[in-house]
Amino acid sequence: MCGIVGAVAHRLVTPVLLEGLKRLEYRGYDSAGIAVLDSTNQLARARAKGKVRGLEEVMQTTPLNGRVGIAHTRWATHGVPSLENAHPHICRDTVAVVHNGIIENHETLRAEQKRKGHNFSSETDTEVIVHEIHDKMTDGGLDLLAAVQATVSILEGAYALGVISTEEPGRLVTARKGSPLVIGVGEREHFIASDIFALLGETQRFIFLEEGDVADMRADSITIYDEDGNKVERPISETKLAADSAEKGSYRHYMEKEIYEQPQAISNTLEGRIINEKVVDESFGPDASAAFDLVKRVQIVACGTSFHAGMVAKYWLESIANLPCDIEVASEYRYRPHIVSEGTLFVTISQSGETADTLAALKEAKNMGYAHTLAICNVPESSIVRESEWALMTRAGPEIGVASTKAFTTQLVALLLLVVALGRRNGLKAEKEAQITRQLINLPAEIEQVLELDQEIKQWAKCFGDKHHALYLGRGEQYPVAMEGALKLKEISYIHAEAYPAGELKHGPLALIDEEMPVVAVAPNNELLEKLKSNLQEVQARGGQLFVFADANAPLDAAPGVKILRVAETDEVVAPIVYTIPLQLLSYHAALIKGTDVDQPRNLAKSVTVE
Repeated sequence: MCGIVGAVAHRLVTPVLLEGLKRLEYRGYDSAGIAVLDSTNQLARARAKGKVRGLEEVMQTTPLNGRVGIAHTRWATHGVPSLENAHPHICRDTVAVVHNGIIENHETLRAEQKRKGHNFSSETDTEVIVHEIHDKMTDGGLDLLAAVQATVSILEGAYALGVISTEEPGRLVTARKGSPLVIGVGEREHFIASDIFALLGETQRFIFLEEGDVADMRADSITIYDEDGNKVERPISETKLAADSAEKGSYRHYMEKEIYEQPQAISNTLEGRIINEKVVDESFGPDASAAFDLVKRVQIVACGTSFHAGMVAKYWLESIANLPCDIEVASEYRYRPHIVSEGTLFVTISQSGETADTLAALKEAKNMGYAHTLAICNVPESSIVRESEWALMTRAGPEIGVASTKAFTTQLVALLLLVVALGRRNGLKAEKEAQITRQLINLPAEIEQVLELDQEIKQWAKCFGDKHHALYLGRGEQYPVAMEGALKLKEISYIHAEAYPAGELKHGPLALIDEEMPVVAVAPNNELLEKLKSNLQEVQARGGQLFVFADANAPLDAAPGVKILRVAETDEVVAPIVYTIPLQLLSYHAALIKGTDVDQPRNLAKSVTVE
């Protein structure tokens, strides 16, 4: 699973396919490939293990030209990263397929196809699809569209498909179920992709296929059928995204743009990793499933914002997965002795994958007896990813602003997927897993609602224009969220900000409270709310100015010196992710008022590659 691009046109499409693959590189992958129908209507294919530039080098010696083609970047699930396992897969020089998702009944189909005389050249689940389509065309006498429809009817699991055949050279058939796929609408040419970003250089008009749809595409037409085979119309949407997503577009700053990209970034992180309300073990690596059975403890190492993500994960691991978890700042980890328990999973978290302290800790940990190493990262080619046994890519896309936003929330999403996968082995019931995965799937829509609070938060930020200090409060898993909020404020507005567990106020920080000290608190409607209310009253009684982000149903009332902004009712598990968003917006608007350099704050770098 990873990235799909396809095209059917009256022009040569290879440049379109390559550019599309490059635009999808941020998603993480281990091989790349292209197949086209050439001038003689024969299938021509090029594949390379590694990156798209390796594929380009292969094609310099063996050029591919055609008006119909499909391309893919793969992240290994079934089968190790290799040339043989790279997509597209071809059956008997007749049919070629690219596929995202996981076919759960591939073993049954493989055994049946072997009995029919098929030889398998890969370890992938995808190869059964191309053999099945071929058989239905040759043995069943079906055309390409009907063969795809018949094939997907017997597939169990998730798929997004692009299919071409020498038998019908002007045709591209696509299908989706459980894995996203869009159609790009052009002038006398049409495209497919797993993400609209891949096609923004070619078109701004897209059709979003619905669950179970199959589309029959030619250069001059698109016909879509639903899961029952009925011809249907799907609306054409026009995106406002710029062709170059690394540009600010209509946004004033990269940070603002990246805050607003979070719903899509989270959707990308979840893509293909939840099937039938269950987290897919193979998302973490081809052999992760069996290894997870033996994990007894988790050690997390990270720096800065990534460390805060790990702190939230510690709460989740111990409360949801019933696993003990230790977390340590990477810069401290190497400089003290450690006792490594049997069956401990070593997890590193890094946006860039080049954070020097985290990388050094990982290298040292590999010689200390940890059972396995896993990286949570946003850059697939990074050192930390290469050094780790497994890697789960966050798919946040390029993050230009130094103050991390979408990288943090996608890290939390990735970590929650890990928590659920491990929890399944430690008493997490199927109903609870389904509840959490539903919350994750609904998360992008919830964040869209929070972003609608922007103008109200902008008014709050005016109260910070003349301040030099701020205090952030949270309880439970919201404490590291408060830490992240304080970090964002100090990073880009240069207001000194600190975070405390709210219950610690009386143990020292209350001495700082006066009318010049704004106090920001996050108040989801959970079992700790009454405790938090008592802490807030301690601030109010001493003349402090409170700014509270509260659940819509939380029994809190505004009062002199107490401002309350209501966040829509949120499920408790994903609340740390949701409450991060208003804190990001508050920091952004405070920095604007202060007149600081939002995207490139002083003294800071995006990737910290020195100790």
